[in-house]
Amino acid sequence: MIRNPFEPKTIAVIDATDRVDSPVFALQENILASGIRLYPVHPERAAVSGIACYPTIGDVPEAVDMAVIATPAADLPGIAAECGRAGVGEALVVTPLSPDRNESVAVEEALLEVRKVHGMRILGPGSLGFIRPSTGLNLTPFRSIPEEGAIALVAQGVAFGRTLFEWGMSSRIGFSMFISLGSMLDVDFGDVIDLLGNDPRTRSIMIYMEDRIGDVKKFMSAARGFSRNKPVVLLKPPHPADGEEDSKSHTGALAGPEEVYDAVFRRAGVVRVGEIKDLFNTAGVLYARRLPKGPRLAVVSNSGGAAAMAVSRLLRSGGQLARPAPATEEALRPLLPRGSDVANPLDIFPDADVERYVESARLCIGDDNTDGALVIFTPQEGIRSEDLAAALADLAGKVAKPVIATWLGDREQGRERAFLAGRGVPSYDTPEEAVRTYLYMYRYERNLELLYETPAELTTEEAPPKNHLRNLIRRRCGSGITVLTEDESRKFLASYGIRTVGTAMARSLDEAVLQAERIGYPVVLKVVSPDVIFRPDVGGIAVNITSVNVLREEYESIMERVRRFAPRAEIRGVTVQKMIQPVDFELILGSRKDKTFGAVILFGMGGVGVRVYRDFSLALPPLNQALARRLMEDTRIFRMLQGYRGKPPADLRQLEEIIVNFSNLVVDFPEIMEMDVNPIVVSRGTPYALGARIIPDPDCLSIASPYAHLSITPYPSRYVMRWNLPDGLEVVLRPIRPEDEPLEREMFASASEATLRERYYHTVRDVGHMEHARSCNIDYDREMTLVAEIRQNGQRRLIGTGGIVIEPHTKRCEFAILVHDEFQGRGLAYKMLDVLIGIAGEKGLREFFGYVEKRNLRMLRLCEKLGMVRDPRSDDPVRVVLALA
Repeated sequence: MIRNPFEPKTIAVIDATDRVDSPVFALQENILASGIRLYPVHPERAAVSGIACYPTIGDVPEAVDMAVIATPAADLPGIAAECGRAGVGEALVVTPLSPDRNESVAVEEALLEVRKVHGMRILGPGSLGFIRPSTGLNLTPFRSIPEEGAIALVAQGVAFGRTLFEWGMSSRIGFSMFISLGSMLDVDFGDVIDLLGNDPRTRSIMIYMEDRIGDVKKFMSAARGFSRNKPVVLLKPPHPADGEEDSKSHTGALAGPEEVYDAVFRRAGVVRVGEIKDLFNTAGVLYARRLPKGPRLAVVSNSGGAAAMAVSRLLRSGGQLARPAPATEEALRPLLPRGSDVANPLDIFPDADVERYVESARLCIGDDNTDGALVIFTPQEGIRSEDLAAALADLAGKVAKPVIATWLGDREQGRERAFLAGRGVPSYDTPEEAVRTYLYMYRYERNLELLYETPAELTTEEAPPKNHLRNLIRRRCGSGITVLTEDESRKFLASYGIRTVGTAMARSLDEAVLQAERIGYPVVLKVVSPDVIFRPDVGGIAVNITSVNVLREEYESIMERVRRFAPRAEIRGVTVQKMIQPVDFELILGSRKDKTFGAVILFGMGGVGVRVYRDFSLALPPLNQALARRLMEDTRIFRMLQGYRGKPPADLRQLEEIIVNFSNLVVDFPEIMEMDVNPIVVSRGTPYALGARIIPDPDCLSIASPYAHLSITPYPSRYVMRWNLPDGLEVVLRPIRPEDEPLEREMFASASEATLRERYYHTVRDVGHMEHARSCNIDYDREMTLVAEIRQNGQRRLIGTGGIVIEPHTKRCEFAILVHDEFQGRGLAYKMLDVLIGIAGEKGLREFFGYVEKRNLRMLRLCEKLGMVRDPRSDDPVRVVLALA
C-alpha cells in the first residue's frame, strides 16, 4: 500500500444495506460514528442509513480512498475492476471466498489481475476489517472500540481472530491497531508489519497466524526490520504432520513443518508463544528495557509450594535455576530462621515481612550468576501486600536485571498486580504464567542478540568452483536419477572445503582389496546401491577392517546381508573408506527444501541413532560464523562437544567453518532437494565428513532464479568490484557484511567531527556496538550499503561507506555517504554514488534522493554532476533528487 490505508478520508460501501442484523450494516454505522464520509453503493437502493446511495462506484462524486466490498463472491472480480477504474486506492473485501476450490481459484486469479492492472491493494477476501483506536475509526462489524494503547493485533483467521480481539478487550488491553487479514490474497503479514514498523503509536505487534505466511521473503524482511526496534509476538497452531518420515534423508525426516516454522521465527527475531494468554502477556512486557540476558532465574517466595510450581515449569520449559555464589549465600543466611537452607528457590517463610522480602530479592538479583528474579507473594498475616508491591517496584527501578512477580490470592490482589505492571514489574496470577513469560523475554533478547551479533572472520572460500557440479546434478536429474552416488556427493563437499577421508569405489572383491591396501588399514566397507537409502537398515556397512583376510570375510558378509534384507536391490559394489579412530562424537549436517520457506539447514547428533535421539536444531541459510555457532548451541550435544568424560573438546572453529561452507553450498545449489552429511565424526578434536547423500530436486531443470529456494537474500557478491584512486591505490568496493563491524567502528573513530556531521547532520562520536552492528547487518532486499576497503600495512581498512534505504511499498530510496577525511576529494564519493544509482535502477526504483548540508558545497556540486536536482521545498539540509528511468 503506497498510502496508509488505516486513515482513509472517504469510504464507499458496495452492496450497502439497511438490514440491521447484517454485519455490513454494523460496519456502516461504525463508519458514520467515526465522522468519515461514507458513500453507500447499491444499484437498487435510493438511500442507506439515511444517506443517498449511488448505483456504482463510478457515480460517487469524489475520489474514494477505500472501498468496502460486500457483494457475493462471484461478483467480486467485476466490482473490484470497477473500483480500480474509479481510482480507488484500497479495497477491503469482507466477502469470504467460496469453499469450492475451483470457484475460489478463478475469483482469486481475477482479483489479482485487477491488482496488477490498477495497482489497487486488496485486504481480504474474508477480512473483518480493521480498527484504529487513536482516530476512532472502526471499520469492522464490532460494536465497540478498544482502549488506545501501543500493541497492534494482526489476525489471519476470522473466527479465532475475533475471539482474540474480544479476549483482549475484556482484559482491557490497549491497542494501537486491530487488523483482520482474511485470505491474504494481496495484503499479507509482511505488508502490515512494514506499515506498523513506521507507526509511532505501535510499540509491539501480536500476530495470530493460521495456515499461511504470505510472501515469505517479504515477511522475513519486514519482521527482521521491525523486531530490531519493536517486538513481534506470534501465536500459531501446530502444523499438521505431512508424512515426511518417508523421506530419503535423515534431514527430510527430522526437519518437519513445526521445526522449520520455529527456525524461521527465530531468524526473524519473532517470539513464538504457545498459549493465548502468553500472547498478550508477552507482547506487553517485551518492550521493557530490562530483558534477561540468560535463562537463570532466582525464585523468592513465602510459600514453598508456589515456588516448587515455578521451578517445575522453569525446568520443563528449558530454563535454569540460578546458583547463588557463596558470598550471596552468606549474605542471605541472616535473613532466614536459624538452621534454614539457603537455596534456589529461596523460601523466606510465611512470616516474612517487607524488609526480608525486598532484601532477599535484592541480594538474589545482584548475584552475577542470576539473570532475573521472580518474587512470589501469598497473602499472610503481618504483611500488607500494597506495602510490599511499592517496595518491590522501587527495587526493580534501581536494578539492571528484570524483576517479575506473582501475586497469588483473591481479586483484591489484582490492584497490586496492576500497580506493579504500571511501574514496569510484570505481574501474574500464577507462578507458571510468570515463568513462561520470563522465558519468552529471554528468547526475545537472545533473538535480538543474534540479529546484532558480530561474527568472526572465517577462512572460507567465497566462490569455490561449482559449475561442473551444477552440470553433474542437472545431468543426473535429467536422466531420472533420484539419489547421487556417495562418490558424486563427496565431490560437492570437497569443492566447498569440507574435510573428508580417503575413499574409493570398488566394484569387486579384488578391487576392494587393492583400494584398501592403497588407503591403508583399518578401513570401512559400505555397500553401493541406488536402491539402498539407509545402509545400516540392511547390514550394508562393516567397520574396523584391519587386514585383507578380514576384508574378504566382511565383503561377502555385506553382500549376503544386503541380498537377504533387500533382495531386489541393484548392488554396484562397495566404497572403501579409511577408518577414523578414535571417534569421540558423531554429528549430522543436512539440508532440505521446505515447501513454504525453501532451504533449511540441520545440525545435531548424528550416526545410526540420529532419528532416535532427535537432538538437532535448524537454521535458514545463508549462515555466518555467529549463526553457525548459535545453530550448534541450540543442541544438547553442544555441551558434550566442549569436552565430555575424558573425551577432548571438538575444534568448534573448524565446525563453524564446515557449517558456513555447507551453507554456501546450499545457497549455491537450488537443484538440491535434500542432503545429509552423516556422520561427521570428531576425532581428537578434528571433524571429518564420512558420509554424504544428495537428493536432487526433480524439478531442478526448470529452476530459473538462482535464489528462489532461499527466504533470505544472500550476500550479493555480484556487486564486488575493484577500482583505483587517481594515485593508483586499489580499492575494493563491495556490499557490507556483519563481520565489518570492527572495521567500521575504527573508521568512525578516526573520522573528524565535521565529516560525521555531514553524514548525520549533527555531531556524532560515541556510536555503540548496537548501532554499528545494525548498520553492518543489513537486509540486502530493502537496503544496500557499499564499503570501500583498502590494504594498508598488511591490514584491511575501510575508507568510505555509502548506502541506500528503500522505502517500503514505494519506488524510492534515500542515499547517504561518508568518505574518511584522508581520502576526500579523490573521486571515491562520485564512484560510490554512481554504483548506488546503478543498483537502485536494477531494483526498479524510480527516485533516488538524499539530504545534504547547505554549506557542504562540494557534495552539492557532486550531486549536480550526477544529474540530481535540488528540491525547492527544502532549505537545510537540502533535499537532492534524481529521477530514475
